[in-house]
Amino acid sequence: MSSLNSLFRFVVAALLSAILAACGTAVDIDSAGPVEQGTGSSVVAKPKVELEELDSLAASEKRAEAPMAAAMRHKQAFDMATIRQPSAGVNRENYANIEDNGVKAVTEQPVSTFSIDVDSGAYALVRRFLNQGNLPPKDAVRAEELINYFSYDYPVPQAGKQPFSVSTEVARTPWNRDSLLVHVGIQGYVPQREVRPASNLVFLMDVSGSMNAPDKLPLLKSAFKLLVKQLDENDSVSLVVYAGASGVVLEPTPGDQQGKIMAALARLTAGGSTHGSAGIQLAYAMAEQAKVEGGINRVILATDGDFNVGTVNHEQLMDLIEEKREQGITLTTLGFGQGNYNDHLMEQLADKGNGNYAYIDTINEAQKVLVDELDATLEVIAKDVKIQIEWNPAVVTEYRLIGYENRLLSREDFSNDKVDAGDIGAGHTVTALYEIVLAGGKGQRLEPLRYTSGSKVSGKQNEIAHLRLRYKAPDGDRSKLIEVPILTRSIEENLAKASDNFRFSASVAAFAQLLRGGRYTESFGYSDVTTLAQGSRGNDPYGYRGEFLRLVNLASSLAG
Repeated sequence: MSSLNSLFRFVVAALLSAILAACGTAVDIDSAGPVEQGTGSSVVAKPKVELEELDSLAASEKRAEAPMAAAMRHKQAFDMATIRQPSAGVNRENYANIEDNGVKAVTEQPVSTFSIDVDSGAYALVRRFLNQGNLPPKDAVRAEELINYFSYDYPVPQAGKQPFSVSTEVARTPWNRDSLLVHVGIQGYVPQREVRPASNLVFLMDVSGSMNAPDKLPLLKSAFKLLVKQLDENDSVSLVVYAGASGVVLEPTPGDQQGKIMAALARLTAGGSTHGSAGIQLAYAMAEQAKVEGGINRVILATDGDFNVGTVNHEQLMDLIEEKREQGITLTTLGFGQGNYNDHLMEQLADKGNGNYAYIDTINEAQKVLVDELDATLEVIAKDVKIQIEWNPAVVTEYRLIGYENRLLSREDFSNDKVDAGDIGAGHTVTALYEIVLAGGKGQRLEPLRYTSGSKVSGKQNEIAHLRLRYKAPDGDRSKLIEVPILTRSIEENLAKASDNFRFSASVAAFAQLLRGGRYTESFGYSDVTTLAQGSRGNDPYGYRGEFLRLVNLASSLAG
């Protein structure tokens, strides 16, 4: 009987260990007390299973069928835990479905309206896939995020004027000799480093079991250490964590107390399942507690986006983020890891929070986002920035916007100040490209209509289009309007004479389209992308453009 009891104790202990391990909870049979994770009010105790409890359980089971019934109950619990946790080798990554923008007839739809986008997450995701020897999923490739990953040498706006400059350029399309590419570039104002407003930052960190991987929590902690080193006594840092429970690890702390902040980061370990909604609510509460009037108040959410515990109502989350946005607290999202990564959710949260979204796949990317581009990441110089182009039907017959599929707006949204749009950070550049076909020329993709093809149109023959741009001041509620005509005399027939800005952005646009299937790129291939990018690499102090060339070469090999 004693040997049977010993065997039973062993089986039960093994089952419980497996169950709790699957839930991300440590089990220590020999320890007498709980081990705490983190510090402060966010302590999550890891339960222990005592040998005495197992002895009592075994002694109480006298009937022959009891061990089998107990084992079945434990198996059911284990099965449920397994369902909630990503299995090794199973890819549960989530990307929003995107359909490429189609070709529009100017006589039918002369106006194109969209929100600007400064996110860069898609480029880093594409890089991760290629570096691992795989072509990225089509929906992971958002052309505008690849194009805007790079900075461009646009004119810098004068201090005291509008917060950004707007420039345009028109030249032959690299992949279609019968069409033109219209290049729109926006350059944000670059304030002096010493005048950056005081920052109230709340680090909201996912420490759930799904973050227990080298490219998740360890990389996250290293990335935030880089950011902390950029702060000073005028800044404030709070640290909130969430897993099965959420709590405050670090109360608002001056940015020059870096030892204290670093120690709090170092103590974090991963375990448990993810309850992201509770963490976001607590993070906003901390941001309100330390709010800086006239300063930067931002929650920085770092996670793999795998909110997998309980009923997570994403609509309620979006409503909360929008509400806090209106109160002056913005949200940046930083994505980490793979296998169960939720790109779609991360992008949505940042959009609603008037912040930016980046994917951190390496410490070098953390350096780019949180150090080299810190002002652009934190400080908003213009919000709700919308672009609208009215094409002149007397000059242009067809157009196609490259990218921005999930940023399209209705025509009437342009003048509606209640409609949210993207923000521009200090020093940000934003680029948009249209492929157009001139009236009377070759290259038209749409068949002429039977009843309206003979209709005559009239308009200014010296204008290709009229560009309108609306934006609000960071603390404003009413938008301001900028208008810029795009003139026919600006057309450059010789692509080689176009600027480096034009040619390099076109090479990135072609690359993105090829990764998405190359629906409109004709016979233009990866080798052509390489040639175009090499000739327009220009000034590349951090090597990002050189890295782009390497990625194009990898994609070419993988595509065969």
